Amino acid sequence: MRRRALESGAIASAGYDADVAVLELEFTSGEVYRFYAVPPSIHRGLIGADSAGRFFREHIRDRYPNDHVR
Repeated sequence: MRRRALESGAIASAGYDADVAVLELEFTSGEVYRFYAVPPSIHRGLIGADSAGRFFREHIRDRYPNDHVR
């Protein structure tokens, strides 16, 4: 999945596949996670957020099933 770089102290890049509603996040630690059943509005919110890290904590973490990719 192609990811877009984010200006964030916590999240290095984010990618989204609308066909399967999968959000892929690469954190600045190098870890990559995939989140499932994520609506497009959440991806748009993350990309447009003043703080991607805060948006992640408030709207994504612990809300969607996920896999640790690396």
